Amino acid sequence: MKTKVTLEEAQELLKSRILPVDSEKLPLLLAHQRVLARDIYAPMDQPPFDRSPLDGYAVRSRDTAGAGEAHPVLLEVIEEVCAGNSPQREVTAGTACRIMTGAPIPMGADCIIRQEETKEIGNQVEIYRQMSAMENYCFKGEDIKKESLILSEGSFLNYVAIGILASMGIDEVSVYRLPKIAVLSTGDELMNIGGELLPGKIYNSNLYTIGFRLKEFGMDPIFLDNAADELDSLCTAIRSGLERCDMLITLGGVSVGKKDLLKDAMRTLGADILFWKMNMKPGTPALCSVLDDKPVISLSGNPAAAAITFELLVRPALSLLARRKDLDLKKADAVMEIDYEKESSKRRLLRGKLVAKTTQELVEPGSKHSPGVLSSFSDCNCLIDIPAGTPSLKKGQQVTIFKL
Repeated sequence: MKTKVTLEEAQELLKSRILPVDSEKLPLLLAHQRVLARDIYAPMDQPPFDRSPLDGYAVRSRDTAGAGEAHPVLLEVIEEVCAGNSPQREVTAGTACRIMTGAPIPMGADCIIRQEETKEIGNQVEIYRQMSAMENYCFKGEDIKKESLILSEGSFLNYVAIGILASMGIDEVSVYRLPKIAVLSTGDELMNIGGELLPGKIYNSNLYTIGFRLKEFGMDPIFLDNAADELDSLCTAIRSGLERCDMLITLGGVSVGKKDLLKDAMRTLGADILFWKMNMKPGTPALCSVLDDKPVISLSGNPAAAAITFELLVRPALSLLARRKDLDLKKADAVMEIDYEKESSKRRLLRGKLVAKTTQELVEPGSKHSPGVLSSFSDCNCLIDIPAGTPSLKKGQQVTIFKL
């Protein structure tokens, strides 16, 4: 077991033991916001035929030569084609086909004139503008060519991707399974919400903060019952939780107090403990283990420390587990908008807010940085990474941030 590792060491130790989820087949209607597990090639052209982009008349452009308001060209209307139907006749010299948006363009026609630029008179139509070949003409395969790669493995299936697949008639796709992440809160002081708060107790907010952040990331969170500060009960809760998930996140019980029993529980269960404690604040006492080939990430019970360490440690692991590259942490440079007077003897991650973007991103730290203060995390959209041994920060000084 390693101790007092850097954040980067902790991330790599954890990533080295992550087993990404396997795939499953789902109906397209259930595949929204999932990750594609196979390349998909177009089984057909889109559109599947030459079609009209508007309501009007399919004509031969050369038959409209010289047409204008003062000198309209008169053509015979031989047919009307609506979307969903197929033309039965060919457009020949002196003829036109009435056509609706989305309908197949008949043979012989090489352009579509807008209805507003014509006037129908019985079974004839007056054309008031000279047309060019292929004007207002949508070609077969204009959007997607048959056998072309339309979506690559690893693509996130948002509404546009789902629409593209539907346009190809694809009703089932292979996607990566949604990871099941169990959340276990520990501590005799915790109470479930909904009841009157008893003396010396606190409501279990961590379960909701972490559980619903997992939901925002597209995971499948499992909300476990609170575990008491007792070794056998804790071991039972961990073993039971692991049977239901791909990763277990525990909250509380990782420091050095009398009832901080997570490390003892993992040893009792025979887990491979990767590390305990990180050289940073907040979240120093984080513990990471592997049991039954599943990662168990144990975070501080302090609400803000848990939320911040989740972003820095759990989030990169989820990115790998779920095969979601978009979830990984993103570093950037920013400029301090105000002073931060406190010295940092230890590496510190400050709650921050990007407040403007011109040629540089400007960031200002929050006013409260206690690991137990969650409210100051509510409008936080980044973490300011301050190296150990850094004196106070001044307005205009460049810093590194993690974007949330």
